[in-house]
Amino acid sequence: MSYARSVRLDADFDTAVTAVRQALAEHGFGVLTEIDVKATLQAKLGHDMEDYLILGACNPALARRALEADRSIGLLLPCNVVVRRDGDRTVVQALDPDTMVTLTGLPGLRPVAADATARLDAALASLT
Repeated sequence: MSYARSVRLDADFDTAVTAVRQALAEHGFGVLTEIDVKATLQAKLGHDMEDYLILGACNPALARRALEADRSIGLLLPCNVVVRRDGDRTVVQALDPDTMVTLTGLPGLRPVAADATARLDAALASLT
């Protein structure tokens, strides 16, 4: 089972992060959280790795609908979007919203996942 929706960009990391933030905003998502995995692992473990950022993206209307269908769905929110270096390219990955439906089996989440998928796919497509 694939749980990621991905695009590869011929852009440097910082340029890609800026573009991802803009694409998410244009499709109704705000960034609630940001985890700089590279900096955290360096600071806590002395481990060096490629640029790796996790953005917690949220569309409030979609989050509300998902929470109305299942209060526990907050465990899968916000939509995580990863921006990471892979060699000389930058990879952008978003958690596939259908994962919510697959994990819960709740039909009430299907329309929310479909809407989120359409928005995330449009945001990812706008990057290429």
